[in-house]
Amino acid sequence: MRSGYAATTMRAVASTAGVSVPTVELVFGTKSQLLRAAIGFAIRGDAEPVPMLQRGWAREASATGSAAEFLAIVGRVLADSSVRSAGLVLAAFEGANVDESMRVLADQLRAQRAETALWIVDGLMRRSSLRSEMTRDQAIDTIWLLMDPHGFCALTRDRGWTRRQFERWFADSVSRLLLATTEMPSIRMQPPTSVTPRTKTAHNPKDTRS
Repeated sequence: MRSGYAATTMRAVASTAGVSVPTVELVFGTKSQLLRAAIGFAIRGDAEPVPMLQRGWAREASATGSAAEFLAIVGRVLADSSVRSAGLVLAAFEGANVDESMRVLADQLRAQRAETALWIVDGLMRRSSLRSEMTRDQAIDTIWLLMDPHGFCALTRDRGWTRRQFERWFADSVSRLLLATTEMPSIRMQPPTSVTPRTKTAHNPKDTRS
């Protein structure tokens, strides 16, 4: 996350971890396999090899009775997972430009995001109706985009949003964009704690388009 995929060496990883290079290679193999393992751990939040959609939070969300309750759980889990994994996923996307093996991982990460978006849409459709002009495929693509790690990092790192702000924004955006009847309460977003001088100068507080 600090140096990018290309500039990070296995020797640097071993040195930071306080172990030898052979130890890292014995456990993880290649650098791409190491990053794959790190991303999987970061997304799940633990070492248990249980897919995200088979975990307790998914069962809890599936047991809810309303779209609002469903999105509240999904938004919380997505925000927590993104805090841990978004930077690593972006490193994988960067690595795909220089390492053929990383292209496979990058494609798998995008496909996994699409699978999660499909699960969310189907969960919403069991609890509410999509807007008349919104197809199921369009709904999946919309959530897929809202889950993009580029957006999470841009909002939390560049614009100073908190994890809680992103969580509520995601749930509110999905409800407003997809559902025929918005079930989420209107959310007043708090301003970020700080922005860079350049960004602050360019920002017009009266401009609500963003």
